[in-house]
Amino acid sequence: MPKKCGHTPNRRVIPTRDMCRKIEVALNARTRSDTLIIARTDARTGLGLDEAIARGKAFAEAGADVIFVEAPESEDEFRRVGDSIDAWLLANMVPTGKSPVVSAARLKRLGFNIAIYPSAGMAVACAAMEANYRYLKENGSTVGSPVPAYTMAQLHELMGFPDVWEFEKRYAEP
Repeated sequence: MPKKCGHTPNRRVIPTRDMCRKIEVALNARTRSDTLIIARTDARTGLGLDEAIARGKAFAEAGADVIFVEAPESEDEFRRVGDSIDAWLLANMVPTGKSPVVSAARLKRLGFNIAIYPSAGMAVACAAMEANYRYLKENGSTVGSPVPAYTMAQLHELMGFPDVWEFEKRYAEP
């Protein structure tokens, strides 16, 4: 504690046996067969790849459905994780983070079954917002901004407003 991003410094890990107990509890608490227990370790950065792999193996033996060794620092490290842990593996692709970005096809060949891209949307959205607000500050308006933007109708559709408006028509008092 506290939970930190896997690509930031000073992350701590709990003892392996404690994590395996958490996996056991999660498995026993699972009420639906389509719920996956994903066991993550941040041990790579502070304790090294060998320790991270050892923890991943222990988590798999404890019954976790998916093993997530956070922040391998090279493609060779991804390969070592894939070669060492006999379980479904998850890779976290964070451009400019601690891990190199590896293509989905290559990750599959390295033994990974799942890849997540948690900052893919946020990173481009932040860059677009910064550019658009800079344009607004410099020009006093967003008219003519080169940053692509949704129309109000597109925003309404995205937010589900047409359904809200239909609901209001059915149930609003005259």
